[in-house]
Amino acid sequence: MISSTIFEAKTNLSSLIKQVQEGEVVIITSGREKTPVARLEAIHPQAKKRLGLRETTGFKLPDSFFEPLPDDELDLWDGAGE
Repeated sequence: MISSTIFEAKTNLSSLIKQVQEGEVVIITSGREKTPVARLEAIHPQAKKRLGLRETTGFKLPDSFFEPLPDDELDLWDGAGE
């Protein structure tokens, strides 16, 4: 566990975030007595987040999604409109 004052945390936030991502826990302290006021730790489920939709969202692609694009739109994708 790492301890850091508010000033140190503001100054070294990027470094602390990297350490947190590696599994460390940072306790932020305040005042001369260095009273613990906050805890910084990784949110592991977010690191494993997958891109995509869940079936329970009710989202369904329309059949028209799979139809070919018109030629003028395909030309734009190929850079012909530049």
